[in-house]
Amino acid sequence: MPRLRVHAFAISLDGYGAGPDQRLEAPLGRGGEALHEWVYPTRTFRRLFGKEDGETGTDDDFAARGFDNVGAWILGRNMFGPVRGPWPDESWKGWWGENPPYHAPVFVLTHHARPSLAMEGGTVFHFVTDGIEAALEAARAAAGGRDVRLGGGAATIRQYLVARLVDEMHVAVSPVLLGSGEPLLAGLDLPALGYEVTEHMASRKATHVVLARRD
Repeated sequence: MPRLRVHAFAISLDGYGAGPDQRLEAPLGRGGEALHEWVYPTRTFRRLFGKEDGETGTDDDFAARGFDNVGAWILGRNMFGPVRGPWPDESWKGWWGENPPYHAPVFVLTHHARPSLAMEGGTVFHFVTDGIEAALEAARAAAGGRDVRLGGGAATIRQYLVARLVDEMHVAVSPVLLGSGEPLLAGLDLPALGYEVTEHMASRKATHVVLARRD
C-alpha cells in the first residue's frame, strides 16, 4: 500500500513547527522563517522556483527525498492560506502564485466546502470537509499507486500521528529557539504510538531525524 510520509518539516530546538502570531504578513509566525534556513539554499528548493543553482550535500539530499515517488499531497488549511472560517469568496488561491510547487493533486483539510481549484503546473487543490481519513483515502486514490506526502502544519501532522497513519516522518531540527508557537510533538507518546528513530544525521544548519512506524 502507498505510504503516508512527512518530509522536510522543520522544527525549532524547543519543538515548534511555526512561531506565534501567524498571519498573512507572517505565514510561519513570528520567527518562523528561521526554521527553514537549512532548505532555502538547496538545489532542490531552488529548482521548485525555476532556478538551476543551489547547494548540494546533506540538506539537499534530505530535501530531494521528499519528492521521490510522491503522487499526491495532504495539507492543513493553514498551509493553504490565512483565511479563517467560511470562505468569503474564491479569490485566495494559496501562498505560491499561479504555479504552486506541488505539481500533483493536493487535498486540503477544512471545515468549509469549496470547489476544487486547478492551477498551473498540474496542481489541483481539493477541499476535504469530512476528516483526515477521508482526505487520506482520496489522496491515495489520486496518487496512482505512489506515496502521499503530508505537508503539515503541525496540528495536522499531530492528528495523523495520533491515528497512527503516518508511515515515515523526517523532521529537520533547526538551531533556533521560538519560545512559543505551534508544537509538533508535545504531549505525544511516540513509542507508545509505535514510532522509532530509524535515521539521524547533522549538517551545519540542521539535525535531520527520520522516524518510522513499526508494523
